[in-house]
Amino acid sequence: MLSEELAAVRCDLEDFAAEMFEPFARADQRRWGGVYLRGLLLDGGRKSVEPMAARLGEDGNRQALAHFVTSSPWDAAHVRARLAWHMQPVIKPTALVIDDTGFLKDGDASACVTRQYTGTAGKVTNCQAGVSLHLASNGASAAVNWRLFLPGSWDPASPKADRATVARRDKCAIPAQVGHVEKWQLALDMIDETRSWGIEVPQVIADGGYGDTAAFRIGVEERGLDYVVGISTTTTAQPEDAQPCTPAYSGRGPRPVPAYPEPAQQVKSLVIAAGKSSARPVQWREGSRPGSGRSGFKRMYSRFVALRIRPAGREIRKATPGSEFPVRWLLAEWPADQDAPVQFWLSNLPETTPLPVLVRTAKLRWRIENDYREMKQALGLAHFEGRTWPGWHH
Repeated sequence: MLSEELAAVRCDLEDFAAEMFEPFARADQRRWGGVYLRGLLLDGGRKSVEPMAARLGEDGNRQALAHFVTSSPWDAAHVRARLAWHMQPVIKPTALVIDDTGFLKDGDASACVTRQYTGTAGKVTNCQAGVSLHLASNGASAAVNWRLFLPGSWDPASPKADRATVARRDKCAIPAQVGHVEKWQLALDMIDETRSWGIEVPQVIADGGYGDTAAFRIGVEERGLDYVVGISTTTTAQPEDAQPCTPAYSGRGPRPVPAYPEPAQQVKSLVIAAGKSSARPVQWREGSRPGSGRSGFKRMYSRFVALRIRPAGREIRKATPGSEFPVRWLLAEWPADQDAPVQFWLSNLPETTPLPVLVRTAKLRWRIENDYREMKQALGLAHFEGRTWPGWHH
């Protein structure tokens, strides 16, 4: 039986399903798409096909629902694009947020499953990994693009290929042209695809899994976009006032080229050198716990240091014309009760960007954790039991 809440919005849900599945060539695909969507929204702890079918009453055709999501030949990109078009005016996004999440698996039959680290479990375990792109603003967010990460063991062209694993590709319906691509490159591909739909958002936000990769930051900049990305404490940089110099020519061999006289420092060292007294208090939003905020909730508050630095590294050198590394923002959170900074971000936002804007942009990434929690706990994101590549993306 439908819950009262779902019954009250049944017409709206059917209109939404009709909009999302309008590109489908066949009426039965459109029908079962709407039924599947309704099944995901029904009350019930598990949202895999069999328990959903039991809750859907006369529409509870388990075989038809399983066929729709696992093997029916429809293009998931068409639905993702329509979802993005639908959500853009609702969310009014100020940023594209990138992250990945794990899907824990007991066996090895599902597409792209392997032992790998996932924050979902906080350890290396047997799982799939999915990279997602979310439209986000302070008030709302939604995942509108996804990629299933294919590990090297599943790619016959990879030096890490595993013969037994590669042999499962056909059974999992993995297209022959799909190979191993790093997660940061999948993220850039999703940014390109989302922009091809006419969704233009000027900022990209990601955690250290992406920010630590200079190629990802360079790729975002090459697309004319701003970024605020997490980085690890070991990321290296030169101070803003550091200047390369050219050593004297000895008269032998190639002439020396300009270089920085001092080695690059870890970003944590740069912030500690600036001193705890340089940290400034910033409130970035109101949380969910009761408090003294205007809405009755506790304010999210901490202290932050912002420095102008020159990120270093071989990839930065290759991508930079001239001898000087470009200047970027280093943002660090340094709570009053901590002896050292606890979190770090890099950003290419303009030099005139105020500290509160840097902080609020960096902290907007919390929206993606909210999205994952809602999708996994309420909408069955982690309950899909199909084993195919198209089934996962559907």
